[in-house]
Amino acid sequence: MPSDMSAVKALVFDVFGTVVDWRTSLINDFAEWGSTRGIAADWTALVDGWRAVYAASMDEVRKNPERGYVILDVLHRRSLEKLVTQLGISGLTDADLHHLTMGWHRLHPWPDSVAGLTRLKTKYIISPLSNGNVALLTDMAKFAGLPWDLVMSAELFAHYKPDPETYLGAARLLCLAPEQVMMVAAHNHDLKAAQKLGLKTAFVARPTEYGPHQKYDFEAKGDWDIVAKDFGGIADAMGC
Repeated sequence: MPSDMSAVKALVFDVFGTVVDWRTSLINDFAEWGSTRGIAADWTALVDGWRAVYAASMDEVRKNPERGYVILDVLHRRSLEKLVTQLGISGLTDADLHHLTMGWHRLHPWPDSVAGLTRLKTKYIISPLSNGNVALLTDMAKFAGLPWDLVMSAELFAHYKPDPETYLGAARLLCLAPEQVMMVAAHNHDLKAAQKLGLKTAFVARPTEYGPHQKYDFEAKGDWDIVAKDFGGIADAMGC
């Protein structure tokens, strides 16, 4: 039997991989840019390598709280500088490195994302709840046409997901109880963390997120309130 959704007032979304196709977006963006600049590189290796160190870069922030919170744009730039050296990509200026880092602000949505969000927005508050910083998420919304009601970021809580402060902080900012908020994600670990804190959960599979390198999240691996093939399915389940 479906879960009782009558108390839900807001849906918050993981973004990278759930709402936007970061891998294809970045590879295509960088390949086009590189061709105009005459820079030959294995952009696929760069993008995959960049994402592979994503979690570790956030763990460094967690392990060193005395250094203060560091936004994702800064973490991305630090990781990029190491990767271009490792991959032997030479001749990049500071402006080039900035352009590549800002590629995360220029990600394209999955085909169902905007239509599904627009439907959900007619009945619910919708917002990202992402590890991306506020400027990144705001620029991405402009670029991709994402119709958020507001932008909530880990930056607002100075904690990266899956730290409890992010999920509970989102509910607090909305003046809602955790059970009045639904977390939507293509990642089972994200939903597991949210569910433990009382949030409702919705899973949508994005089986091509990591291209041929995807090893998990092909299907729901938890007792989630909604499991759908796309955002349209979530809208159907939520009566939109």
